[in-house]
Amino acid sequence: MHQMHGAGETGAVQPAIELRGIDKRFGAVHANKEIDLKVEKGTIHGIVGENGAGKSTLMSILYGFYQADAGTIHVDGKLCDIKGSEDAIAVGIGMVHQHFMLVETFSVLENVILGVEGGAVLRDGVDKARVELKRLEREYALDIDPDAIVGDLSVGLQQRVEILKALYRGAEILILDEPTGVLTPQEADHLFRILNTLKEQGKTVVLITHKLREIMAATDNVSVMRQGAMVADRKTAQTSPEELSELMVGRKVLLRLEKGAANPGATVLAVNNLCVDNAQGIHKVKNATFTVRAGEIVGVAGVSGNGQSELLEALGGIRAVCEGSVTLNDQDVTPGKGVDAAELRRRGVAHVPEDRHRMAMVTGFSAKEAAILGYENDPAYQKGPLLDWHAISDATAHMMSEFDVRPDNPDLKAANFSGGNQQKLVLAREIMRDPELLLVGQPTRGVDIGAIEFIHKRIVAMRDAGKAVLLVSVELDEIMSLADRILVMCDGAIIGEVSAAEANERVLGLMMAGVDPNEAKAKAAEGQA
Repeated sequence: MHQMHGAGETGAVQPAIELRGIDKRFGAVHANKEIDLKVEKGTIHGIVGENGAGKSTLMSILYGFYQADAGTIHVDGKLCDIKGSEDAIAVGIGMVHQHFMLVETFSVLENVILGVEGGAVLRDGVDKARVELKRLEREYALDIDPDAIVGDLSVGLQQRVEILKALYRGAEILILDEPTGVLTPQEADHLFRILNTLKEQGKTVVLITHKLREIMAATDNVSVMRQGAMVADRKTAQTSPEELSELMVGRKVLLRLEKGAANPGATVLAVNNLCVDNAQGIHKVKNATFTVRAGEIVGVAGVSGNGQSELLEALGGIRAVCEGSVTLNDQDVTPGKGVDAAELRRRGVAHVPEDRHRMAMVTGFSAKEAAILGYENDPAYQKGPLLDWHAISDATAHMMSEFDVRPDNPDLKAANFSGGNQQKLVLAREIMRDPELLLVGQPTRGVDIGAIEFIHKRIVAMRDAGKAVLLVSVELDEIMSLADRILVMCDGAIIGEVSAAEANERVLGLMMAGVDPNEAKAKAAEGQA
C-alpha cells in the first residue's frame, strides 16, 4: 500500500492538496480561471458552486481525466505531474464518481481487486486481498460482505464498494462527486459517519455537493466556486447556508419558500389501482391509488428508480398502463385507451418531464420552436396552412419575459441556453397554457440555486390559482418545501402518505426504505431512525 508523507522539507505539515493557478479552457469556455485551493490534511473539505461553476472540471484535473492549461498540483507538499488516473492513484488520490464504475455481476471482492489483482497466481492475490479487505472494512466501519454480488446490493452499499476500491489502492485523499444524489437520508447519514471515520484515521476527504445542509453538517472547510473562479474559502463553523448561497449566485437568495396554506377544491386527478410496466414487461408501478385536488400540490418522494418516472410518464400519456384507471375531472383518460399525450394536452394536462433533453425539447431547435412543441396546432400559431412565425416569436418573447429566460432571444438555438434557462423555457411553455393539471418531474434538476427560487414560486402560484399540481422529485428538501401532501414510493408501490405538517427527513427516509408509515412516524418520534 502506498504511504503518504505529511511533512515537506521544512518539517511543517503540508496541505494534503494544494492547487496553484489552475487554468483550463474548452474552446471559448473558460472552465477554470487561475484557481488556488488548499485542502488541509485529515479534514473534510467541501466544494460548492452552481452547475457549470467548474467544480467537476477542477476535480477531473486533480484526478488526471483532464490536464490543466496552466498551474501546478502539489500533494503533501510535492509537485506532481498527474497525466491520468494511474498517476493520481500512485500519489494516493482516489475518486468515487456520481455514477459508479462497478461490474454488477462480479462480487464485492472481485470489483475491489479488478485491475490490481496482484501476482502471477490469481488465487494468491485473491487470498491476500480478502485479508486486506476485511481489515479495511473493520477499520472504517464499512460493513460489507466480500462475496456478495454487487448487482444485488443497495445503492448505498454499492457506494461503499467504490470507497473500498479506493482505499484498497492506497488512497489517502478521497474525492466524492455528489455522493448523496441516489441515497435515502438514512444512507446519506451512514455515508457521513464513514467519512468521519476516514477523517479520524487521518484520511482527507473532498466533497463536491450542491446540498448546503450537507456542507454545514459534514465538512470542516468549504470553498465556493462561481463562473469558473474560486470566490471564497471559509471554515464551515464560521459560515451559513445563506452566506454560501449568496457567494454561489452573487446575490441574496431566499432558501426557504414562504407559502400560505393550501385551499383544496374538487378532485381533478383520480388514479385507481394503476399498474405500469417497463419495456421488459416488469411492473414498475404497482396498484397506485391516489387523488390530486384543485389548489394543492401533491409530492411524490422516493429514491430514484422506484417507479416515479414510469408513473409520471403514464399520467402524461407517454407510457401505456397495463391495469387500473385514470380520470380527469371525472372523465376517463386512462392512457392506452385512445388517450395519448396530445389528447391529454387538449384536456388541460401540462407535463414538464423529468428529462428535459430526452422528452421536453429538441436542443437543435430554436427557442421559438421549443416554445411551441406539443402546441404547434394551436390556431394562434397558424397562418392558413402554415405556421405563423411572427406570432410564435411574439409568444416566445412573452414567455421569456414572464419566466426570466436569458438571453431573451427567441431565435437562439435551445442548446445554447444554460440548463436552468432551458428548464424555465419548458415550464413557461406548459404553465402559460393555463392547465387544469400540472405534472412536473424534477423541476430543478441541473438548475442553479437562483433559478430554483424562481421555479418554486411559479409552481406555488399555479396552486394558488386553483390548479392541481403533481410534483415528482428526488430532492426531499424540494418536496417538503413545496408539497401539501406527500406520497412515498418504494419498489413501485405507494407505501403511504404524509401531510406537510407530519413530514420530515427521518419519516420520509424510513418510508423510502419500505417502512410502514405509522411505524416510520413512531420511530422518528422516538429518535430511533
